Amino acid sequence: MGGAISLLAVNFIIAQIFTAAFLTIAAKSRQRRAAVWCASGFAVASLSAVFEAIVPFSPTPRFFAIAAFASVLGGFCLLRFGLGLFYQVPVRWSVLGACFAAGVALDVAIFDLPRGTWQHSFFYQMPFVLIQAWTASVVVRSARRSFFDWLLFSLLALSAAYYFMKIYAAVAIGAGATAQDYVLSNFALVSQALGAMLIVGAGLAMLGVMVKDIVDDAQARSEIDLLSALYNRRGFMDRVMPLLHARQSQTPGTLILADLDRFKLVNDTYGHLTGDEVIRRFARVLMDVMPNRAVAGRLGGEEFAVFLPCTELSEARVVAHGMRAAIMSQQIPGLPEAARVTSSFGVAAVGQGETLDLVMQRADRALYAAKENGRNRVECAEPADTIVNPAVHHWIGRP
Repeated sequence: MGGAISLLAVNFIIAQIFTAAFLTIAAKSRQRRAAVWCASGFAVASLSAVFEAIVPFSPTPRFFAIAAFASVLGGFCLLRFGLGLFYQVPVRWSVLGACFAAGVALDVAIFDLPRGTWQHSFFYQMPFVLIQAWTASVVVRSARRSFFDWLLFSLLALSAAYYFMKIYAAVAIGAGATAQDYVLSNFALVSQALGAMLIVGAGLAMLGVMVKDIVDDAQARSEIDLLSALYNRRGFMDRVMPLLHARQSQTPGTLILADLDRFKLVNDTYGHLTGDEVIRRFARVLMDVMPNRAVAGRLGGEEFAVFLPCTELSEARVVAHGMRAAIMSQQIPGLPEAARVTSSFGVAAVGQGETLDLVMQRADRALYAAKENGRNRVECAEPADTIVNPAVHHWIGRP
């Protein structure tokens, strides 16, 4: 009995540690609700260790044995709900509650069946098999495919297989004739030991996917310009560089640089709040007009960039004209009703073997020409092969 009780205590402590860990994650993650429900799942499931430890010493073992079953099943249901929120594969409470109630009702119905028989073992373990398999399916149905996601799926599937194998093990090894005998059985030792291993593995995998989500979210925030909600310079460069290296067509792509005309005058005349609204509205225009596969960023101040992969110069020029016309049609709060914001564009197609820095230089020269030629226009850069010496800077800034 001492060995099984010790393992029950270990499982209880492990579950409490994971409860605390998920509550800590909840304080840091944007997936706060999911983490809280997972913490609740471990907390509820841990109660089974307490109930099972009481069974051998209680004059009413039926109550505590059923309570142990219900706490494990309830904990698994809460984990299904929490992971459903995290993976955006939700389940209605009515469905989950019905599954829980059906499982507990089944345990009550079979309680007096002889233990160690196929009938009792099958109906006792199947609710756990089904809820674990259902939870594993959540990972597959989601769009996430990181290492930790696959690890979590594997461990949940393994957990479902473990409970299925317990149907045979309970009969082959012997689970005791009564609920009170269970803690004395070899089956209890094996079951609690393997259960502890699966709890640790699945718990660590769940923590892994949530910690990765926090890290990815922090990285995304560091690469997003808060005012425009576009990529900042770093985020833009990091997204475009792989597209240049993975050239799968004769047309690597085209870069559009855009600059709001006389933006300093807007700030000086109408205030920075109005200037901020102009930035936000222009960013929205870029997102609305550019193709879905394009990448947009705010390089700084009033300068923006859009990269269109596998796009000819002529197509990109049409896109730039669409952006120019779209911002002119905007009525922006804070500006006079008749006032319209204009913008200038420089467009350059990426030459074969050309680096992003070089194509940005050529697009910037085209943008400079658009400013010099009267603003509110689109200018295209010369082909890349006309550059005499790209290492020499032939220009310094622009007005």
